[in-house]
This record gives sequence, structure tokens and C-alpha cells, in this order.
Amino acid sequence: MINEYILIVDDESRMRKLIKDFLMAKGFSILEAEDGEKALEVFENYKNNISLILLDVMMPKLDGWSVLRQIRQESKVPIIMLTARGEEQDELFGFELGVDEYISKPFSPKILVARVEAILKRTGKSAKEVTDYNGIEIDKEGRTVKVDGKQIELSLREYELLTYLVDNKNIALSRDKILNNVWNYDYYGDSRTIDSHIKKIRHKLGKKGKYIKTMRGVGYKFEIM
Repeated sequence: MINEYILIVDDESRMRKLIKDFLMAKGFSILEAEDGEKALEVFENYKNNISLILLDVMMPKLDGWSVLRQIRQESKVPIIMLTARGEEQDELFGFELGVDEYISKPFSPKILVARVEAILKRTGKSAKEVTDYNGIEIDKEGRTVKVDGKQIELSLREYELLTYLVDNKNIALSRDKILNNVWNYDYYGDSRTIDSHIKKIRHKLGKKGKYIKTMRGVGYKFEIM
């Protein structure tokens, strides 16, 4: 990946080295930061060349949540949060702030690399494709969404969830099916994370949010009447 970097942010040098070794073995170029303040400094210097960030939560000087908030003010770069805390509320909180993936320590480095590759594959450029769904315009090359001509801001996960729903329009999709296809891996947390994402997407779509139908006892369906 020429001139493209993955930024690893963790205060534990052994953890950074472990992740770095596995990612470099796959051909990725790496940037590192040992605390939140350094992470923001590195991001500011390389933000146009960073393709993904692995961000620890508990760090000195500035924690991961604070770093996440500041980065999300100007960038939609994919972010995977790394944390020793695996509580459901922490995961929901992270998704609300714009986290794209959430991995609890300890984790398998091979699984982490697989998730990194999956996210980068999904965010890579493909053939130009712009589709209009009754005022909801989705540009899959630019990974942008417009509602009645006005672009709206979606996190990576929100974008993937919306495109999955519209790609399967008029089909009732169970929460389990959505998790397996959008989250890409078996997810053992509460399915309410989907409900949280749907709520945010509907709000951002405004009046067009009504096209995402709740199917009681099943899940959701994108339908334009």
C-alpha cells in the first residue's frame, strides 16, 4: 500500500509491536503513537495518507474517546477501537461516537488483521455506481449519500448498513442476517446495536427515513411505496 498507512495507537509498546508485526507481514505500512496527544499529532501530519486507525481506549494524556471525537470532527477514516473493557454499554457508546469496529482485548492478531483487511476492502474504490432511491442518492465509488441533493454525513458502519438495506430493498432482513453481512463477523453482543444505528440513519435521512421499515419480530426492510 504505497503512501497509505495504518495508525496504531496504544500506550503498551508490546501491543503496538505485536499488531505492527502482523500487519507489516501483510504488506501494510505502519505509523505509531503511544498516547492520545501523539495520536492527534501524527494524524494531523499524515491524515491524507492514513487509511485506518487502530485506537486503544485507556491511554495517558488523552483517552481514546477524546481522540475519536476530535478525529470525527474532520474525518471519516475507519477506526477500530481496542479495549480491555468488553461491556455492552461501552460498545454502544463507541458506535454512537462513530466507531466502525470494536475489538475487546485479548484478541487474536490474525482476526484483527482479517477485520482490518475486510474494512479496507469495503472502503476501497470500485466501478463508479450512483443509484437514486426516490431522493436518496448513493455514490458507491465516493461512498457518499445525498438526500434530495444534499450530502449527509454517515459513519462507515451507518453507510454499510444503509447500502445493505437498499441493495436488498423490499426484503425483510433479520437482525442476525444484518449482523452477519454488515458487521462481517459473528457478533456476540446485543442486537440493539443495530437498532441504535437504524435510529441514527433514519434521523439523518429526515423524511426519507420512513423508507426503513421495522418488521416486528424480524428486523428491518427498505421499502419505497
